[in-house]
Amino acid sequence: MQPIDKAHAYFRRARFLLSAPQRRDLPPDTGVEVAVVGRSNVGKSSVLNALCDQHGLARTSRTPGRTQQIVVFDLENGRRLLDLPGFGYAAVQRELRAHWDQMIPEVLEARRSLAGLLLLADARRPIKPEELGLLRWCAQAGLPVLLVLNKADKLNREAAQKSLRAARATLKQLGLQISLLLVSATSRDGIAEIRAGLHAWYEAGLAATEGK
Repeated sequence: MQPIDKAHAYFRRARFLLSAPQRRDLPPDTGVEVAVVGRSNVGKSSVLNALCDQHGLARTSRTPGRTQQIVVFDLENGRRLLDLPGFGYAAVQRELRAHWDQMIPEVLEARRSLAGLLLLADARRPIKPEELGLLRWCAQAGLPVLLVLNKADKLNREAAQKSLRAARATLKQLGLQISLLLVSATSRDGIAEIRAGLHAWYEAGLAATEGK
């Protein structure tokens, strides 16, 4: 078990709330949410489990694309995590893929409680066009993003730092000011930093809600 700062202890108390096949099936649009998204083989479930220090919170599978609905986790006191379906090459029916492609942007656009997006990418690969497209969209929409390069444990130190520099250069070239972390769900490196970043979003969102 990884030690968790007292201020972030609610992550460990995360619990499954519901699975939403449609946007209308999501919880009431109140409180503060953070959405988590990434390509189908990026280890999204493993990162979520590490983030909440719970082995089986999010289902992991050797088959990419296992999350086929929006899975909502409750973090207490109006905080939620939305686990969005993975995008990329997951072997799913064309109709379902089209449904995801429509639903995910709708959720990002329509949810007033959405405070930020945690985007997972593979540290071993350049940032993909789909990921860059999503980053551009978030920049235009003013939605904060934390870009996480996962699977850093599969690289040696030099290669990991090279991957980080390449990602920074790509973001700079595109004029995108995005927070960036090098992470390993396996070794837990960088997980505490993700937790701290999300905690800041939750605190700011809750403070804004209380001020209304």
